[in-house]
Amino acid sequence: MMHPCPSCRSRLRATGQYLCPGCWSSLPTATRRALRRRDGAALARLRDLHGQLDRGVPLAEITMAEAGSG
Repeated sequence: MMHPCPSCRSRLRATGQYLCPGCWSSLPTATRRALRRRDGAALARLRDLHGQLDRGVPLAEITMAEAGSG
């Protein structure tokens, strides 16, 4: 099933993808790495992503804390 991208709203993303491929590739590498992690904080990171998108933060400036790494 396909859904509209929450960032550009013009392209589709597949179920299980946070953004369409074009928007995903615009995120900083560290942000993509953090969003790929499947742990107890994954849902909080997804909410943080959506919050930043709602506030109009440019994709290239979206950051995620990587708590617990290192």
